[in-house]
Amino acid sequence: QVQLVESGGGLVQAGGSLKLSCAASGLAVSSYAMVWFRQAPGKEREFVAGVNWNGSSVAYADSVKGRFTISRDNAKNTVHLQMNSLKPEDTADYSCARSRSFVWRIPTTDTAFVNWGQGTHVTVSS
Repeated sequence: QVQLVESGGGLVQAGGSLKLSCAASGLAVSSYAMVWFRQAPGKEREFVAGVNWNGSSVAYADSVKGRFTISRDNAKNTVHLQMNSLKPEDTADYSCARSRSFVWRIPTTDTAFVNWGQGTHVTVSS
């Protein structure tokens, strides 16, 4: 059974930093693109960041470019999201997922991904 488990969320003041982690089990995710999405209360789930299978290509939502960094460690079957200069509007539940199959380009729509984790909550206070 494939399982993705997120961790690292919490409460932080605006301008602070957090590092989220996504640990995969039941499947080696080294052949798949991995992504982070987030969902704030009352809003739709939105793409945050993605990384291709070997980490050579990344993609970010415009709202987080220059502040967030996605990375992966295929040896440890994990993906990370370093979040700096956090803003109150970054408050949301953050979830990771893997692509349905091997892809050359990183999709940004949630239907392209499976094995969603339960999520980790991030609250940024002003």
